[in-house]
Amino acid sequence: MSKVWFITGSSRGLGRSFVEAALAAGDRVAATARNPSDVEDLVGQYGDAVLPLALDVSDKAAVFGSVQQAAAYFGRLDVIVNNAGYGLSGAVEELEEQQLRDQLETNFFGPLWVVQAAIPILREQGGGRIIQISSVAGLTGLPLGGAYCASKWALEGLSESLAQEVAPFGIKVTVVAPGGYATPGASGAAHAPGDPLYDDLREAFAAYAKTLDYGNPAAAAQALLKLATTEDPPLRLFFGAQGLPIIQQAYEDRLKTWSTWQPLAEEAHG
Repeated sequence: MSKVWFITGSSRGLGRSFVEAALAAGDRVAATARNPSDVEDLVGQYGDAVLPLALDVSDKAAVFGSVQQAAAYFGRLDVIVNNAGYGLSGAVEELEEQQLRDQLETNFFGPLWVVQAAIPILREQGGGRIIQISSVAGLTGLPLGGAYCASKWALEGLSESLAQEVAPFGIKVTVVAPGGYATPGASGAAHAPGDPLYDDLREAFAAYAKTLDYGNPAAAAQALLKLATTEDPPLRLFFGAQGLPIIQQAYEDRLKTWSTWQPLAEEAHG
């Protein structure tokens, strides 16, 4: 049975790959983007199976309107994919207030508005899927990524609570943490004003990024299709081979630290 998808950030990168894979599989897609002309070429190929929608996810009223428009157009919504987002590179000391607020508006509040708009629809029809595109940076901190990490850590916590709240309605939530993907045309990260004090760190991180084995977006899209049809999906899932070893080490380090400092923790109990 074909599904109806609502996918944000559809114009490029992983979002574009997700839209193309769903349409190729015979599903229907509401494809949102700040500039819907970026996805209108798909209408020529797939006709009314794709609904391009102009959407800035930081605009709450626009989000609610787009979700309602998609549900009215297709008659239902089955899979919500909160993919819209961007990176902001800069040391915490360098971050400007408006840059951080803009980051949170898109990466955190955007998915929140989409979820709030979609839940009543999914509940009324007896269920559905919500897939939150997070990041490995949503589980561990990265230098020069404080703003991005903050937005994704917030999304992780929100989504874990959400999953427990909507499970009785037949709505299943999965947080997907992709590693690096080769996505030419994807939006590049914004940058905070650079302080020369952090130049060495920037150079080291740029060199590290060049060593990564970037994944194939088409493979990620096929994995998303499988996830959407899995009867008992996980709350969390990595896309790509990079995430698990990074997070395994991070959690080992955390557990070791907490254990080492447990005597002081118990002193604090009184």
